[in-house]
Amino acid sequence: MLLLFHYNMSFLDLTSNNLSSFTILLATLLFFVLLYKSWFSIKTNSPPSPPKLPIIGNLHQLGLYPHRTLQAWSRRYGPVMQLRLGSVPVLVISSATAAREIMKTHDLAFSNRPKSCALEKLLYNYRDISSAPYGEYWRQMKSVSVLHLLNNKRVQSYRAVREEETKLMVEKIRKSCGTGVNLSELFVRLTNDVVCRVALGRKYGEESGGKRFKELLGKLTELLGGFYIRDYFPKLGWLSRVSGLDGRMEKVAKEFDEFLEGVLRDHMNTNKNVDDEEKDFVDILLWIQRENLLGFSIDRTSIKALILVIFFLFVLFHHNHIYYIYFGLFTN
Repeated sequence: MLLLFHYNMSFLDLTSNNLSSFTILLATLLFFVLLYKSWFSIKTNSPPSPPKLPIIGNLHQLGLYPHRTLQAWSRRYGPVMQLRLGSVPVLVISSATAAREIMKTHDLAFSNRPKSCALEKLLYNYRDISSAPYGEYWRQMKSVSVLHLLNNKRVQSYRAVREEETKLMVEKIRKSCGTGVNLSELFVRLTNDVVCRVALGRKYGEESGGKRFKELLGKLTELLGGFYIRDYFPKLGWLSRVSGLDGRMEKVAKEFDEFLEGVLRDHMNTNKNVDDEEKDFVDILLWIQRENLLGFSIDRTSIKALILVIFFLFVLFHHNHIYYIYFGLFTN
C-alpha cells in the first residue's frame, strides 16, 4: 500500500509538471503568433504606419494630445497613414486631396460609422442620425433633419428666441455691475435655454427640473467622451460589466429616456395650436409622425433619438462658438 501511494503521488506530480510546462509552452507560442501577425502581416499596398506594439498597437503612443501626435506623424509618414488602436485598424487622412477622394469619390465605402458601446447604449442602439449605419433609415432621418428641422426658414424663425435669451443674459450682467460675473456659467445657461426652447419648447430652470436635467446632460457628456476598452478589444468587453460601467450607462440612458418620454407626453397632451414658425422640434416630429410624411412609420424611439443627438450637438456647438467669440473680443 505504501509503494502504491508513493507511485500515485509521483504520477500526480509528473502530470502536474507536464500540464504546467504545456501551459507555458502554449502561452509562449500564442505570444509569438500574435507578435508575428502584428509585425509581419502588413500588406505591401497598405499605407505607411508608425511602429506599434503587439496587441495594443499604437494606443500607447497617442498621449494626452492625440491631435498633436497625429500632426507630427503626418509630417513623417505622409497625408495617408494607418494606425492600429488595439484590434481596430484606423486610416488617418491629413490632406485636402485625400479627404476629397474619400468624401466624394469613395464616399459609400466610408459612409458607415464605427461601432461604440457608448453610442449603442446611450443613443438608442444607433437610432440617431450621427451613428446610424448608412441605409434607408439614415437617409430618411437626414431628410427630416435637413428639410424640416434645420432648413434656413426654420433656423431664421428661431431668431427671436436667440435674441430674447441674449438680452436676458446681458441684463443679468448689467445688474451685476460692480461685482464679479461668472461668464462661463452664464454662457452655459444661455446655450441650454436657447436649445431647450428651440428643441423642447420650454426652458428648464432650477425650479422646473432644470437641476436634474443639467446633471443628466453632464453625465451623458462624460460617458459619450469616455474611453471604453470594448471598442478596441472586443474580447475584453466583460471588464465593462464587471467594473459597473455598463450599468452606469444603462442607468443614465434610462433616466434620459424617462425625461424625453415626459417631454413627448407633455406635447401630446397639451396639443398646442401654434403657428408653423413657432413650433419646436418635438412639435414638428410629432406632426411628421401623425401625417406619415416619410412613407414609413417613425416611432417614438426614433423621435427621442433624433431629439437627443440634435440637442446634444447643438449644446456643444453653441457653447464652444460663444466661447470663441468672447475670447476673440477680449484678446483683441
